[in-house]
Formats: sequence, C-alpha cells, structure tokens
Amino acid sequence: MTDVTAMTATQIAGLVATGAASAVEVTQAHLDRIAAVDGRVNAFLHVDTEGALAAARDVDARRAAGAELGPLAGVPVAVKDVLTTKGVPTTVGSKILEGWRPPYDSTIVQRLRAAGTVMLGKTNMDEFAMGSSTEYSAYGPSRNPWDTDRIPGGSGGGSAAALAAYEAPLAIGSDTGGSIRQPGAVTGTVGAKPTYGGTSRYGLVAFSSSLDTPGPCARTVLDAALLHAAIGGHDPRDSTSIPAPVPDVVAAAKLGATGDLSGVRLGIVTEFGGEGAEPGVTAAFNEAVDTLTKLGAEIVEISCPHFRYALPAYYLIAPSECSSNLARFDGVRFGLRTGDDGNRSLEEVMSLTREAGFGPEVKRRIMLGTYALSSGYYDAYYGQAQKVRTLITRDFTAAFERVDALISPTTPFVAFPLGARTSDPYQMYLADLFTIPSNLYGGPGISVPCGLSEGLPVGLQVMAPTMADDRMYRVAAALESAVGTLTPPTM
Repeated sequence: MTDVTAMTATQIAGLVATGAASAVEVTQAHLDRIAAVDGRVNAFLHVDTEGALAAARDVDARRAAGAELGPLAGVPVAVKDVLTTKGVPTTVGSKILEGWRPPYDSTIVQRLRAAGTVMLGKTNMDEFAMGSSTEYSAYGPSRNPWDTDRIPGGSGGGSAAALAAYEAPLAIGSDTGGSIRQPGAVTGTVGAKPTYGGTSRYGLVAFSSSLDTPGPCARTVLDAALLHAAIGGHDPRDSTSIPAPVPDVVAAAKLGATGDLSGVRLGIVTEFGGEGAEPGVTAAFNEAVDTLTKLGAEIVEISCPHFRYALPAYYLIAPSECSSNLARFDGVRFGLRTGDDGNRSLEEVMSLTREAGFGPEVKRRIMLGTYALSSGYYDAYYGQAQKVRTLITRDFTAAFERVDALISPTTPFVAFPLGARTSDPYQMYLADLFTIPSNLYGGPGISVPCGLSEGLPVGLQVMAPTMADDRMYRVAAALESAVGTLTPPTM
C-alpha cells in the first residue's frame, strides 16, 4: 500500500470510501508513524491506540454493511488536549489536571466521532493555552519538524507539529489570540480560526470565554474546510453558539483552488507595515501579494488605526477572564490535591494545590487578571480594554465596507529557537501581534503557507467578516493553488 501518512485527508477518505485501503490500515500506519518520530517531536501527550483502532474497525464495518459514509470517514485526527474526551486523559498541558479522565465528550469530539474520523490521541499545548511556543507545557515542549531545535508555535504547537511530522492528516486546535494560526504559520501547515460562536465551546476547557474558538488544522486548505464543516454549526449547550448554518466553506475552498480571484478586493492593513516583521517574512508576504494580484485580486491599503492597541487590550481582557475561569481548579472538585494531611485548612490546601499545579505563565496571567479586575482598577484597566475592543471592531466593520477580506503576515517572525524568548514574556507575546485583532473582533482568520525565510515556513493570514468564513477559504485556496504546499526537510 502507498504510504498513506504522506497523503491528504481528502485522498485518504477516497481510499477508505472505495475500499482501496481499510480504515484500520490507515490508522495503524499513522500509529506506526507516531511511534517512529514522536520521540523527537513530542506532539502527543496521549496516544489512544485501542480507541483509535476500535473506531477504525467501526468505520470498516459500516462500509462493509453498505452504510453511507461522510467525506472524512476513516481519516485520523489529532485533538488538542484542551477538549474533553470521555475516558481519555485531558490535561490542558497542566499538572493540575494530570490523569483526569473526563466523563463526557466535548461537542467538537462528538462531531468528530459522528463524522467517522478516527481520534489518534491528544496533542501537546502550552498550559491552559497560555503561550506562543508550547514551551509552557508541563510535559515538555513540542518541537518543529522543520528544525527540532525550534518551536512549533503555540499554544497549539502539538497539533501543528503532528501535521508537519505526518503523524496525522488532520488536527483540532483552539484559538484565543492566534493559537491555531501562529503554529500553522511556523510549521508550514494550514490553521483556521472560525467565526467566534461558529464552533462550539462546550467541553473546551476555558481560558478566555469571550475569545476561545476551536477550529481545524490541516496540511491543505480543502482538508481544513472539510474538517471545519464537520465540527461547525449551532450547539444549544453553548450559550454563545450562533444559531445559523456554517457557510459553505468546502465549496469556497474548491472555488479558490481554480486560482481565479477576479472581482475579489483584499486589504493590506497599513498599521501592520511598521510592526517589526523580519525582512524575510515581509519579502515572502510581498511575493504572495504579487501572486494574489496575478490571480485577479485587487489589492488596496486599509487603515485600521486601533489595531496598534490590540496587543495591550488583549493582555488585559484575556488574563481577566482566565483569572475567573481558573478559580474552579481548587483541589476540591477534580484534579490535583496537595497538602491535605488533615492538619491544614481548606484555604491552605487550595493554595498549596495551585502552587504545585499551575506553571509560571499561568500564574503570571492569573495575577495580571486578578489585578485588572480588582476594586479601584476595573474601570482603568479591564473597562478601558473593552472600549478599545469596540474600536477595533469598528475598524474591521469600516474595512469590510471597502474590501472582501484583509491580509497580513500571520506572525512577524519564523520559528525561533527553543528557549530564545522564555525569559522575556513581551517578546513571546509579539508572536500574536497580527492574529489578536480578529479574536477581539470575533471574525474568522486563516493562515496558509506563502513561502520560506531562512529555510523556514512563512504564513499569510486572511481575515474575513463574521460569518463570512467562506471568503477566507477561497482566498487561501487560491494562494495555495499557486504557491503549493510545503514539506519539512528533516522528517
């Protein structure tokens, strides 16, 4: 059998549907690949071998019985360890949930199972999704298959690394400030953040509830669109879920793949021009802009004056919400419990549990958020940040009156060496400089490979209006049709 680990999800689904390969054969090939390379990559925190093979056997049995299979049936998928999985460990990259096996599946995982995909396991991530390099995982950093001495992005570096290392053809991430798109950019893969509310947060362990958005990761735009279609849509269990159907992202990706962007107007954000992107990143982005022009797109400059305040606003809003959400980890209800020797008060046990269970970045953000919400500072910090968020939303609204979508580099720099930025939180936070605005706005964004700098991948970001996710897939697929996909040299 041809090496299925090198195939796209669409190709694999075709093999399974026709019987040219069984879902069990496909799954075993990917499990073997994980066993061969993950010691160098550390993309997975847990590999569910038995569960994956059982799910694959079920797909094969349904096919043999003549059942109608979905477009992703039999395709393996890796799931970021921020989503609950019934009976399968969910740690969120933290010691405070080490060994916890949830009693229920998140909506995203339920929909993956209903689509016939095969869950391989749970991928590594920055603890509680707080980070841009996966170095803040309590279980060691993931590594970039392009250069294993470099980061694979964060917080969903494990999912992106699994794709780039050909350990899985599909993966699920979550994006609070760029945690799907930035890893996609630095690993040469595709990462899409849907419209906020377009995918369910039920069963997603919360970091920042008004920002968190689960979404698809893949090696091609079409594969990402197929995964988006499978997991998206209204969920009554999520109060922020949008009661509307998912835009036809698959049709948009197929239209874009024809390479025709005639009549499409794309805006380049003026304020991102002087934000210190590496020269190689700027050069690759400019080449991609030329390519989009040749495909028929009209390129215009768009000013979004309040985007420059997105980073500080985000680092007030997100920590404030995290300080509230993480209060539930108290050593009483579930997870780690430390210091309970019968002689300590409940408050002492809670304090000792949090000291042992939370890592330094999580503690930093909890303290920032608690301070921003404290009496006398709420209006000055959190309240002001929310006003800035409103201004950023108005910038997007005004921009989309003139253009169909906005484009930018996904991240200002290529993958940096492990350890290069851990001592300087601000330099780490800059990784999400270009991605944060769309989280504050709530609109969709996608990162697609657009070239190389210093032999490392560069991503182009497409940002679209809320509930216009199809627009970003069309543009991304068109660029992919011209530029092609990227293959890491080291794996």
